[in-house]
Amino acid sequence: MDTMPHDDLSLAVPLLVDKDQHRLGCKLRDVETNYSFTSSGSTSSFKTVFHGLNALSGVGILSIPYALSSGGWLSLILLFVISTAAFYTSLLIQRCMDLDSNIRTYPDIGERAFGNKGRILVSVLMYTELYLVSTGFLILEGDNLQNLFPNMGIEVAGFEIGGRQLSVIIVALIILPTVWLDNMSILSYISASGVLASVIILVSIFWTGAFDGIGFKEKGTLVNWHGIPTAVSLYAFCYCAHPVFPTLYTSMKNKHQFSNVMILCFILCSISYASMAVLGYLMFGPNVKSQITLNLPTDKLSSRLTIYTTLVNPITKYALMIMPIVNAAKSWLPVSCKKRPFSIFIGTALVISNVIVALSLPFFGDLMSLVGAFLSMTASIILPSLCYMKISGTYQRFGIRDGGLMDCRFTWCFCRDIGYLHLSLGDNKALLVSRCA
Repeated sequence: MDTMPHDDLSLAVPLLVDKDQHRLGCKLRDVETNYSFTSSGSTSSFKTVFHGLNALSGVGILSIPYALSSGGWLSLILLFVISTAAFYTSLLIQRCMDLDSNIRTYPDIGERAFGNKGRILVSVLMYTELYLVSTGFLILEGDNLQNLFPNMGIEVAGFEIGGRQLSVIIVALIILPTVWLDNMSILSYISASGVLASVIILVSIFWTGAFDGIGFKEKGTLVNWHGIPTAVSLYAFCYCAHPVFPTLYTSMKNKHQFSNVMILCFILCSISYASMAVLGYLMFGPNVKSQITLNLPTDKLSSRLTIYTTLVNPITKYALMIMPIVNAAKSWLPVSCKKRPFSIFIGTALVISNVIVALSLPFFGDLMSLVGAFLSMTASIILPSLCYMKISGTYQRFGIRDGGLMDCRFTWCFCRDIGYLHLSLGDNKALLVSRCA
């Protein structure tokens, strides 16, 4: 299919646009442009595979055994279904970019399909996901630090702070200086260790089960229908890297290899996730916690290696997650306020708000399930499909003659995802009550 000329872009944008909406879209465009790769066609396919694996492999690997425990053995089929769907929508992103050479970021796709409203929606989803994942890092770090030092506590102004609350605060204080950095290149290189960290965690879990006396004796249940929404949400969270794919595609030297890169990335990550899920479920059965590291005995070397790897990796990635939000907030300030002190203030305020949310949402699995049900399903499955249908004109094959009706489909799918979110949250609420009983 031939590339559509840039002039056709105006057909996707209404003639009468709300001024505030247009201004918001322009500000978001400026911020996102600053955070896209400046390189165009300089990255080899091998390096792109590495970047893709780093984007797909993250903290989701720690909660995947809990997802399998929630849904039962048959829910593992849904992991591969979601993986296949996410792989297909990654190719739809490539097709959208081939249709219009001016598309360089994920919000660009939303704007090309649905105008400024599309860009704003995609941007809001991206920033919300970044914020909640950053909050998940604090919960993850706090839980594992408390697991290592369960009796830690201090007294401040007559108030005793201990346990998980103190752990989260300590982690936030350690992370805070990284948010103040202007040059993120050092953290970018360090965070590239995410792939290695996932391998270390997987090998350490296997070693703990095989040689440290835990074994693989649990049988589990075939299917747990009440836990399927939680399982699906956590599975979806594992494949929420789609906002990064346009940047990877733009930076590739041989763009025709993108589909092969995606095949390799999704196959390797799916094998890794499935292996971790099966190992964790066989080791701990229905007693597996939202982070498998919380089940590990802290007196074993392999367990400590897993926990330490889990502690170090999110610390290096936190600032990279939160910095786009900082710059988006700075874009709203007057030019005179865009100096370093204001950047430090915004970063500090975001960390403090993350701490408050992390202390309010005590369970890592619940937060990741929320992100997976609402944000990951929308950003990874629904949005790429709808945007491709709108940009390519495929929606006309389904009997939809008017582009406005496609906008209605867009809204309907979004509302359907909200309904799925409520279903997942209802399941998590029941789980929370049972835990606190």
